[in-house]
Amino acid sequence: MNRNTIIIALLLGVAMAGGYLYRSTNVKSSEGSPSEKNESHDEHAGAGIVRMSAGLQKENGVVVVTAARVRLGEVISSTGKVAANADRMAHVSPRISGKIITVNASLGDSVSTGQPLVLLDSVELGEALGRYHQSKTKFALAHSNMERIKSLVEKKIAARKEIFQAESEFRIAQTELQTDTERLALYGVLTSDIKRGNSKKPLLRVCSPIGGIITEKHAIVGELSDPSKSLYTVVDLSTVWVLVDINEKDIAKVYKGQKAFVTVSALPGQKLQGHITHIADLIDEATRTVKARVSVANPGRKLKPEMFATVDLALPAGAEPILAVPEEALQDIDGKKVLFVTANGTEFEARPIEAGRATGGMVLIVSGLRENERYAIKGSFILKSELKKGELEGDAH
Repeated sequence: MNRNTIIIALLLGVAMAGGYLYRSTNVKSSEGSPSEKNESHDEHAGAGIVRMSAGLQKENGVVVVTAARVRLGEVISSTGKVAANADRMAHVSPRISGKIITVNASLGDSVSTGQPLVLLDSVELGEALGRYHQSKTKFALAHSNMERIKSLVEKKIAARKEIFQAESEFRIAQTELQTDTERLALYGVLTSDIKRGNSKKPLLRVCSPIGGIITEKHAIVGELSDPSKSLYTVVDLSTVWVLVDINEKDIAKVYKGQKAFVTVSALPGQKLQGHITHIADLIDEATRTVKARVSVANPGRKLKPEMFATVDLALPAGAEPILAVPEEALQDIDGKKVLFVTANGTEFEARPIEAGRATGGMVLIVSGLRENERYAIKGSFILKSELKKGELEGDAH
């Protein structure tokens, strides 16, 4: 091999080595460094891990607390049924008989206290008005006569004993007028409603004594009505009763004023707080239970009479503190209960836990969480959504 051939071979080797080095460098550069890849997927660091900055946590309502032991009270759970508050219910009927002329409200309407529901044409009201007008005329004559006799006595034309007789007649007329006025007011007619010089008989107004919802309607135009017939039933549903059955063995633990938490299937995840207002004195022989009544505020009238309900009665807290978390902190992922636990405040691990009994909105943690570990007490649903979103993105790649 001559000298020229050796030189050419060396030049070809150098050129091939340079090309390989150039290609290797460009490929590594295009793949990117691990840190760059982590930055582009900052929210989803790995399987079961969600990253979220402090700013995003505040924006999404994520709140982190330290796990601690608490004293939980026991709970008595019982089934019950929602009922209308019988203390806030009214059957509307007229004070006197009459024929229905006008119906102003229908089933399901909201009515206010004193709102006229029905107008009646009543013979008895006409008779009462006649007595009122007679009493009014008699009162005016008695007053005029008394003033005339006073004037005569002052002029010494009439005897003083006559004034005593005139005053007696005036007081009698005054009493009769007051009685007839009160009778009209009892029927629902005020003297201000009787216009002077108007010979037309006023109609009798039947008004609602309370504000609420009309749950029954029996008023029909043209029918005769009397005090024994209910035209409407009005119920105030701003508060309701929940009637529950308490087992005989638990009666000693239940008392008036005790807190109660009511849940219904129509409102999943919502607990309405109330308290026991009555405990029956008799036990049902067949079921060995006693009836208790729970009064519950009902904003928005979400609880409807005849709904089935579950009632949890809170008992005093036990002496031994246990590790527990609020129910809202737990999420279901792949059929398991998980908590979002964090060590550094920005990286959350969806950690499966074993949950025990639940009471008063708190759940006992049997395993999976240690005391003093930090977890998301609020906003866990947002973290679950971010975790699921990251898994979908991973499947897409």
